[in-house]
Amino acid sequence: PEWSSPAFQQLSGVTQTCATKTVGWDNVAHFCYPFTLEMFFTQGDESEDSLPQWPVLYFEVLSLDFWQRYRVEGYGSLVLPASPGLHMLTIPTWRPVELGTVAELRRFFIGGSPELEDITYARIPSTFKGQRLSRFGFRTETTGSVTFRLYCLQQSKAFLETSALRQRMQSVLDRLGGFSQQSSVYNVLEAFQRARRRMQEARESLPQDLISTSASTV
Repeated sequence: PEWSSPAFQQLSGVTQTCATKTVGWDNVAHFCYPFTLEMFFTQGDESEDSLPQWPVLYFEVLSLDFWQRYRVEGYGSLVLPASPGLHMLTIPTWRPVELGTVAELRRFFIGGSPELEDITYARIPSTFKGQRLSRFGFRTETTGSVTFRLYCLQQSKAFLETSALRQRMQSVLDRLGGFSQQSSVYNVLEAFQRARRRMQEARESLPQDLISTSASTV
C-alpha cells in the first residue's frame, strides 16, 4: 500500500540458466543478474504512529536437468532495506513437499513438484485479510539460500528542513573544504553574530540624548 511505480517499470523477470559448481558441500550458482527498480511512496496518513510498509521482493528458484525437466527448488521473500547504501542479504529458501515415497520418485524421474499458485504465500498472501495466518498442515523443507546485493538510493523533499538554518549553513560550509576549515569559518561567523547582537543591545540601552549628541559631535 501507498507505493507506486512508473508505467514502464518491469516488476518481474527471469534470470538466465546458470550452471552450478561445488563449493565445499554445496552446489553454488553465481547468477550475477542485474535488475533495477524505481518506486514512489505517497504518504497517506500524517499521524506519527503510522509507519510505511516497505516493498517486498518475492523470488522462486527452479532447476533444469539434462532432460529439460523443471523442478521447484525453493521460494523466498525479502523486505527491501529502508536505509540507503549497499546491503548484502542472504535469504533462506524452502519448497512444499508431498508425503510418501511415490512423490519423491515422481519428482526425481519425471520432474515437476508442488508449486504455489500465489507466490505471495511465501510471506503473507495478498488475499489475506485476517489478523492471524495459520499454516498448519502445510509441509515444507529447507533447500538452500539466495544472496542479494542491493544498492539503495533514496530521494525525498522531507530530507530538507527549511527551518533548520543552522544545518543548512553547516551543509554549505561542508562544500568549502575540510573539517578544520569549515569549523573555523563557522566559529568566526558565530562570533561575529554574537558581537553584533551585543553591540545592538548596548546601543539600545544608552540614553537617546547621548546617542544624538555623539552623532552630532562625530
